[in-house]
Amino acid sequence: MPTFELPQTLSPNALNAVVVGADRLGNIPELLNGHNIRITHHVSGRDPSHQRRGLQLPSETAMVILLTDFLGHNVMKAFRQAAQRSGARVMACRRSVCAVKQALQQNGLCSSRS
Repeated sequence: MPTFELPQTLSPNALNAVVVGADRLGNIPELLNGHNIRITHHVSGRDPSHQRRGLQLPSETAMVILLTDFLGHNVMKAFRQAAQRSGARVMACRRSVCAVKQALQQNGLCSSRS
């Protein structure tokens, strides 16, 4: 999996996340950084190998963010199963800053005021 590079000034206890879906993330990394979530990997989901059953997440992955408007069902299923095996939280939403923020609020990772 390719790593995602963004100047990140997060605390050492930041959540490590894998983002699946979309070719570009736009302003989503900035939003996640603001909520102490570090994107360790970004996967577009286009590669057929992303549909494998034995898919492994990188170590220390605490969250998998699925951008559903850019993913097929088999890719989502493979990453959900991988997250379940590793004990990572799964968050699914559309690829927009507003949708990600709303999903963070629903998962208790963001207050409604931020």
